[in-house]
Amino acid sequence: MVAIIAALALNVASAAVDRLMQPYAGDVPGAAVIVVRNGGVALRRTYGLADVEKHAAVTSKTNFRLASVTKQFTAASIEILAERGKLSYDDPIGRFLPSLPAYARAVTIRQLLTHTGGLPDYEDLIPQTATKQVSDTDVLRLIEQTDHPYFAPGASYRYSNTGYVLLGIIVAKVSGETFPQFLKEAIFDPLKMRGTIAHVEGVSTVANRAYGYALENGRFVRRDQSITSATLGDGGIYTSIDDLVKWDQALEHATLVKPETIRLAFTPATATDDPAIRYGFGWRISDHDGHRTIWHSGETVSFRNVIVRFPDDRLTVIVLTNRDDPEPYKTALAIANLWLETRR
Repeated sequence: MVAIIAALALNVASAAVDRLMQPYAGDVPGAAVIVVRNGGVALRRTYGLADVEKHAAVTSKTNFRLASVTKQFTAASIEILAERGKLSYDDPIGRFLPSLPAYARAVTIRQLLTHTGGLPDYEDLIPQTATKQVSDTDVLRLIEQTDHPYFAPGASYRYSNTGYVLLGIIVAKVSGETFPQFLKEAIFDPLKMRGTIAHVEGVSTVANRAYGYALENGRFVRRDQSITSATLGDGGIYTSIDDLVKWDQALEHATLVKPETIRLAFTPATATDDPAIRYGFGWRISDHDGHRTIWHSGETVSFRNVIVRFPDDRLTVIVLTNRDDPEPYKTALAIANLWLETRR
């Protein structure tokens, strides 16, 4: 009887998720959804197409560009190097990037992790005439040419893709590997995230790749890349819902770093521009109807993604999509409610 009731509850939840995700179903750019509860996959659903032109369906192994969901992996790379004694969170970044201007050299790694460094946004520094994609090295060069910050290091908060690009460069310098190599050897391989990659065009290939689309004049048009789609530390990872389950469980069980390091990453370090949200190391921290919520979204040209973790409830919801709208955070919360309401 218990098994029958559980099966009925799952069917009800699955139907509710299908209703929420209905806009992604059919011959349109799609989505992948996974719910992890108490260490196991409670629901795995896929919708629509990963490649509209080839009519290739989204599967649980389809790899989406994570955009800013990448930042938690960049932060974890720093955490791993800190545990190895290769760097300290309070090291000034000038120790690793001496070519930076004086004002920037004083910024610490901790301030980059928490978006309190005040460095200029590299996207605002790209010449309007530029047509070539910007690399991490290009970002460093752009910052080298600046002469003042938005604010003094540690004085305020401003979400910074620049900071996370520089963190990726620091990981490479300290480890002696490229950033993609370090991610693979220190995170992806140990967790058996076989399809996950920090993608560099012309160097690596994304298997089972989802391409991004934008709705224009009533039809979806491929808009997979922009001039800022080649940077790595702030958004360059491709992965699937199946691989992200492995990442989620590594966080829960502190597989890659010590439990105290996980707690530090999830500790609210700074206020943000939303009074209900604080920021840790690559994670936003907030509350959802009395449930502690640790999450991050990722929005880039034609990809919208989110991972929402409820650590006290042992519940995680991940939604990956390959279209330019809408942001799926509210949808993920609605999905989570289906399990939070029955957690006991």
